[in-house]
Amino acid sequence: MTYQSHTSHPLRSSLARIVGSPVTRTVSLIALCAAYIQGPLTKIFDFNGALAEMDHFGLHPVVFFAVAVIAFELTASAMVISGFMRWAGALALAGFTLMATFIALRFWEMAPGMDRMMAINAFFEHLGLAGAFVFVAAFDLTKGAAK
Repeated sequence: MTYQSHTSHPLRSSLARIVGSPVTRTVSLIALCAAYIQGPLTKIFDFNGALAEMDHFGLHPVVFFAVAVIAFELTASAMVISGFMRWAGALALAGFTLMATFIALRFWEMAPGMDRMMAINAFFEHLGLAGAFVFVAAFDLTKGAAK
């Protein structure tokens, strides 16, 4: 029996072409940044809601934090999607996501029940999202080289 490299398998080669294509990469980066595009747009169109959100999480002065979050999320998302200093935008969004997760999803302070369970799920989903941004940064900094 002869050994066949995994890279020469036709299905693997086809999948590599699809997931490695520029279109797939761009769509994936847009999807990864979707919450960081949708969130600021929602804040812009409901600025009073954005102010209420900042106040709810104890971020004062509320106008400063609302504007800063809007500008930050849109700028960092544009960096990730466009490729301009992608690694920096991705690391910034990873750090922002971790910080926001520990501010907004403090499940350990909640009473048992559905709200706590939903907060736990969201907490760990956000950890995964932060990890994905670190992965994007690592890939960009190494240009995908195996290290």
